[in-house]
Amino acid sequence: MGDVGEGGDGPDLAHRRPAQVGDGTVRALGALSRALETVERARGHLYAFHQLTGGADLALDEAVELLREAGHGEWAERVQREIVGRNVIPGHWTFQIVEAYNRTYYEPFRGLEREAVADLADGRDHLYEAEMKEARRTRGHPQHTARPDSDTDGGTDGAGGAEAG
Repeated sequence: MGDVGEGGDGPDLAHRRPAQVGDGTVRALGALSRALETVERARGHLYAFHQLTGGADLALDEAVELLREAGHGEWAERVQREIVGRNVIPGHWTFQIVEAYNRTYYEPFRGLEREAVADLADGRDHLYEAEMKEARRTRGHPQHTARPDSDTDGGTDGAGGAEAG
């Protein structure tokens, strides 16, 4: 990986703060990144909502069939007519909600965050986290290396056993 910090035991160039970037900018980009990560989680929940709702709608086919088999044709017909394929909000199935969210909120947010990192930090991502890692890791400990390519212990836990995870 690119250039490294002092003594070869620091973050790679992509995760080192450019000289012109101050503490306030690193904190601000870190906050923007955290907000985007929260939106990523929300988006994941939206996809879960989409998949769970779609799965429930498909499961209704079995319920309709079983109601008919049990002699409850009117209830089967009612479930089929009123619930199967129903919009979850007026005019929308869940895929349309996902598409609207992505188009209206997620994609503009993600694009703005990428532009801010490119403009304010020379495109260097996760500077806040990289600096936090440097401050928190124990230098010289085999499981606290600065970079993935600086694995000094051959993949063990430092005590001769296999790596935990």
